[in-house]
Amino acid sequence: MEEKEFYLRLAARNQYPARNFARLIDSSMYERTALANKKLSTALTEFPENTQNVFRDSYVFEFLNISKSHQEADLRRGLVSHLKKFLQELGPDFTFMGEEYLIQVGNKDFRIDLLMFHRTMNCMVALELKVGEFQPAHLGQLQFYLEVLDRDIKKPTENPSIGILICKSKDEEVVKYAMSRHISPTVIADYETKFINKKLLQQKLQEISMSLSELNDSQDQTIEI
Repeated sequence: MEEKEFYLRLAARNQYPARNFARLIDSSMYERTALANKKLSTALTEFPENTQNVFRDSYVFEFLNISKSHQEADLRRGLVSHLKKFLQELGPDFTFMGEEYLIQVGNKDFRIDLLMFHRTMNCMVALELKVGEFQPAHLGQLQFYLEVLDRDIKKPTENPSIGILICKSKDEEVVKYAMSRHISPTVIADYETKFINKKLLQQKLQEISMSLSELNDSQDQTIEI
């Protein structure tokens, strides 16, 4: 019933064409969103706007026609050339601000892979793309970009910028340790170039739900003691 309600609300709010809406279901949007909801960092749960159902634990780019040995530039250019499909995959209210968005600090130039704006959260969203496995060092680069955006680009009426790091793969334990003291509002996700097995996603969702339930029970027992 939760899955049905998720898709009904999505359809009612956005009025997708039938083909586009079928793609959301086929790509297991519900499971991927539910997983992301359960992994939101403290910085995102305390964000001024509601961040539930905004992000995905995995992003599916099945519409790209790129080789298995693709580079980051290939991935970035492919997403921009299929911008309409890419924005649909990101979700409602994302708008495109720029590719390789130029920021300057001192005498040095830096470029953010993709810069978006989210209308409901009223903030810029910096997307960094990595074609390899997640490394903790990636967070330092993204945090630097968010700092520059907030200091030099953000308007006074906007909320702090959010970062999304999209890697080819990620070790959940490494992500958990890397994010434990990371204070910037950031999401770590992976990506696939084909649809993900729905049963596998359901299993992952069940496992993390059980893990969180056990953690809550443990905390409750500690409080009682």
